[in-house]
Amino acid sequence: MAHYRRVGQIPPKRHTQLRSDSGALFYEELMGEEGFSSDSSLLYHRHIPSAILEATPWEPGELSLTPNRPLIPRHLRLPDLFPGEEWKSLDVVMGRRLVLGNEDVRISYVCAGEPSPLYRNAIGDECVYVESGAGTVETVFGTLLVRTSDYVVLPRATTHRWLPDPGEPLRAYVIEANSHIAPPKRYLSRFGQLLEHSPYCERDLHGPAEPLLSEQTDVEVLVKHRAPGGVTGTRYLVPHHPFDVVGWDGCLYPYTFNISDFEPITGRVHQPPPVHQVFEGNNFVVCNFVPRKVDYHPLAVPVPYYHSNVDSDEVMFYCGGDYEARRGTGIAQGSVSLHPGGHAHGPQPGAVERSLGKEFFDELAVMVDTFRPLQLGEAGLASDDGVYARSWSGVTP
Repeated sequence: MAHYRRVGQIPPKRHTQLRSDSGALFYEELMGEEGFSSDSSLLYHRHIPSAILEATPWEPGELSLTPNRPLIPRHLRLPDLFPGEEWKSLDVVMGRRLVLGNEDVRISYVCAGEPSPLYRNAIGDECVYVESGAGTVETVFGTLLVRTSDYVVLPRATTHRWLPDPGEPLRAYVIEANSHIAPPKRYLSRFGQLLEHSPYCERDLHGPAEPLLSEQTDVEVLVKHRAPGGVTGTRYLVPHHPFDVVGWDGCLYPYTFNISDFEPITGRVHQPPPVHQVFEGNNFVVCNFVPRKVDYHPLAVPVPYYHSNVDSDEVMFYCGGDYEARRGTGIAQGSVSLHPGGHAHGPQPGAVERSLGKEFFDELAVMVDTFRPLQLGEAGLASDDGVYARSWSGVTP
């Protein structure tokens, strides 16, 4: 994110001394992308950030994938994955279950009520959509306040932990990239400013406002990282809490963006999904469909036309309102539909006729389109309704 921020104490000149009131030297760390050739921030630590006491293997959950074979569209009922009050003993990191994934991105779901351990994902950025609930995300950069319908964007290797508010579950849809996640390039000037045609601007992005400091010692940190053929993890014991940064500045940091601040782009006839795009990663995009005025041509058909997006798989997470094109399929809040590349998909029977004359859609959905085929994680297999593929032929749950 090219929007510059400055928080806490920093020296007037980079790579120069910064000392405490007692004269102790702070330790400068550059956290940067693409080998010193892209966005970065400089962080000033009380302690040496490289220090570790122990390192042991850690397995970050069940991450196996099964091909979508035979190739069919699917309806995944994610709320069924966390029945009853199981959420009370789960956290956002350890409790997440893998729904879909490929070489570029993994999509998980979690319902949690416990604080998470300290964690960093060294594989890629994370974009977490908070379906419901609230809390805070404590990070090495400072604290983010989190509420329902927030996207929480966490750069690769950002040490953080989730603290849900007590008394209600925090439901999170987790998009883990093998790359970085950023606003689409077409929204940005050549210097990185969000342009006038972008559906959101820098004022809508909320980063940490002040340092977060802890004096705790002998602290565990879980790190998810790459390994030959897949994903693995390491559990570190470090001598000082990573939250020892007295100040930082730069263009790389975590932030939140609430979906209600996305300004929808509409037209006289149906607009294609790229107008709903909010982020992009390597070989995938993230879009959101928000409440909006719909097509106003006198003969407009407001619901989507049938389409075969032959280059991508489409994953739609239904997180609010009433998604007009899927009525009668059993799809409800918390559902996911998977429409694989090469399969013509569109409105269910009767949806086109019901939509005629509509002026407003009250729907809320997060869509991920991937440019390599998705496979099913254990949670995707466990939540598949088994009948959605036949819903265009009149078969209903």
